[in-house]
Amino acid sequence: MLIIPAIDLKDGQCVRLKQGRMEDDTVFSHDPVAMAQRWVNAGAKRLHLVDLNGAFAGHPVNAKVIHEIAQAFPDLSLQVGGGIRDEETIDAYLNAGVDYVIIGTKAVTTPHFVADMCLEFPGHVMVGLDAKDGKVATEGWSKLSHHEVSDLAKRFEQDGVVAIIYTDISRDGMMQGVNVEATVKLAQAIHIPVIASGGITNMRDIEALCQVAQEGIIGAITGRAIYEGTLDFAQAQAFAQAYGV
Repeated sequence: MLIIPAIDLKDGQCVRLKQGRMEDDTVFSHDPVAMAQRWVNAGAKRLHLVDLNGAFAGHPVNAKVIHEIAQAFPDLSLQVGGGIRDEETIDAYLNAGVDYVIIGTKAVTTPHFVADMCLEFPGHVMVGLDAKDGKVATEGWSKLSHHEVSDLAKRFEQDGVVAIIYTDISRDGMMQGVNVEATVKLAQAIHIPVIASGGITNMRDIEALCQVAQEGIIGAITGRAIYEGTLDFAQAQAFAQAYGV
């Protein structure tokens, strides 16, 4: 299982939000490229980059920084989300060296867009499903839809997405532990991989996810925990790799 450091970008800086609230942010670095280097040095195989401004604006805002990271680390796997709402944005990111684009809000509001993009960019499209109490949220988590997570995930699986990134909003940035039960439930409902996100706090969470990885959980995204030091990224990555072996 991959442990995937998150670099959330707001106004060109590396930050973390609590439960997706833009006004409740903590700045961890003014140099996202240097932060990416930190995680690469610690053994990261993939980074999770999020354009937070873009998620709210509906179009890329921090694309320049993302392109800089892609250029600085050509051999590093990158998955990018936030404000990806059209074909041109996806094309630009993939041409810049990004491996996977994550469609979030538009996947819920315009589901056929996912199918179209999977045909246009096969093997490069993921969908991010952010949920609270089993219901999917959109618009940077500011709106709660009536869609069940598993129902949408099954549809996107048929469309050809390579993975579902599942985030429990109630846990994200709150350092309260990952929602293993909900993540496993989703992984069992579909045949494509699930990447867990939200609430990962310490090694207990990593151990718990590794124990159920065989259900189809291929990765875990971690942010605040590795920035605040409650989780040692290098230790977590080494454990996950050893567990897989």
